[in-house]
Amino acid sequence: MPPSSDTISFVPRVLIRIEQLGNRLPHPTLLFVYLCVWVLLLSAVTAMMGVSAVHPQTGDTISAVNLLSAAGLVQILSKAVTNFTHFAPVGTVLVAILGIGVAEHSGLLSAALRATVLKAPKQLLSLVVVLAGVLSSLAADTGYVVLIPLAAIVFASAGRNPIVGIAAAFAGVSGGFSANLLIGPFDAVMAGITTEAAILVRSGYEVSAAGNYYFIVASTFLIGAVGTWVTERWVAPRFDTPAAVTQTDEGLSAADKHGLKAAGLFSLVFIGLLLWGLLPDAGVLRGVDGSILKSPFMSGIVVIVSFYAALAGVVFGRVSGRFKQQADVVQGMEASMSTMAGYLVLMFFAAQFVSYFSWSQLGIIAAISGADMLKALQLNSAFLLVCFVLLTALLNLLIGSASAKWALIAPIFVPMFLLLGISPEAAQVAFRIGDSSTNIITPLMPYFGVVVAFVQKYDRDAGIGTIISMMLPYSAAFLILWSVLLVVWILLGLPLGPGAPVLLVN
Repeated sequence: MPPSSDTISFVPRVLIRIEQLGNRLPHPTLLFVYLCVWVLLLSAVTAMMGVSAVHPQTGDTISAVNLLSAAGLVQILSKAVTNFTHFAPVGTVLVAILGIGVAEHSGLLSAALRATVLKAPKQLLSLVVVLAGVLSSLAADTGYVVLIPLAAIVFASAGRNPIVGIAAAFAGVSGGFSANLLIGPFDAVMAGITTEAAILVRSGYEVSAAGNYYFIVASTFLIGAVGTWVTERWVAPRFDTPAAVTQTDEGLSAADKHGLKAAGLFSLVFIGLLLWGLLPDAGVLRGVDGSILKSPFMSGIVVIVSFYAALAGVVFGRVSGRFKQQADVVQGMEASMSTMAGYLVLMFFAAQFVSYFSWSQLGIIAAISGADMLKALQLNSAFLLVCFVLLTALLNLLIGSASAKWALIAPIFVPMFLLLGISPEAAQVAFRIGDSSTNIITPLMPYFGVVVAFVQKYDRDAGIGTIISMMLPYSAAFLILWSVLLVVWILLGLPLGPGAPVLLVN
């Protein structure tokens, strides 16, 4: 429980109040049930009112679709199962949890993290976790299902509240999703969409996957520093209380040490096999054109991580003596999957809501209407891009998928900015700032339910309000300071990436 409001300052009192109000919201699963009903009703009302918007790229009129019509009801009934089974977070999480469950059940994770904590300065835990979260975007969604629960164990091993570790990891993984030290699949996806939008007004314009590289490298250090500061200044004081922290025994037995050595040798062999498949131009893990970004390695990264965790767990379990029989491996998988029942129920209704919102066209209409309002403003480049950051941050509360959202609004904003002399790369980077900053405070983000489940493992009373109030300082700090970095970048005239200036000479 947080300390009495009489003993804490104004900002923590506000966050506690937000938590109290947010926790009065229905259970996350019920919230999505109510949102489904709300979208169905709103779709009927807006359709009857003739609510529509004109798509600026095609000139087509997009009208609200009544999902309570006969056709809508047929779609709802016939696609309910596929909405769930095709919902990306479902399969990704379950596959990853299978392998991680074996590693956890064997004791590998606990032993490895205890050994790490013994050597790492405790004051650097937050920084390391936040930066690891930022870098995890290279492995698609692995950060959500691997790093966040591991961060909780790391913090617990250091004698700190595991919820603080979850917050720091979530901030890095989701809030820092658009920062990194390397080019990843997301950069390639964004560049392709931006190019398609740019050629609408400037034929032959091509946006490289490295078009934002310089900026995202600088952003990595910004997110690392800001995320660490928020963790220690605002989050830790709320949760790192003596009553909330359980000191984990840091000692390692001789069996655990032998197991870690065996798991370490296996890891070297495993990494060697990955490099054998990646380094040669014709490596089996490369794509058909020799690409790594579009390769079996990147598309199967979650499976690879799960497979590695399971095998490493088996090696550790056998050498340490934790695993006596083959059934222990299966028991580890079953134990991990048994904790996902609530998550699966939540994801079923979340998948229905996302589909209903897409089918109704309400998300598209809202985005186009907001874009038209911003287009009418006469602003200088820096201020216009900051406004775009804020608009994206708001839209992100309604539409979760970054690529889907960019595919929707890029044809609106990229040509508009290009005609004003603002490069497509600049529009893209502004979008990425707004999109990442509010990922961590919207319950509609697909992995938000995952984080709620992780926190509830340590605090059964935690709810949506707990997560929102915990992550709000990160979101506000990222949004403000990241925007400041963008303005400074513009004022200094620095390129966003190789051959990618902010402003173009028409």
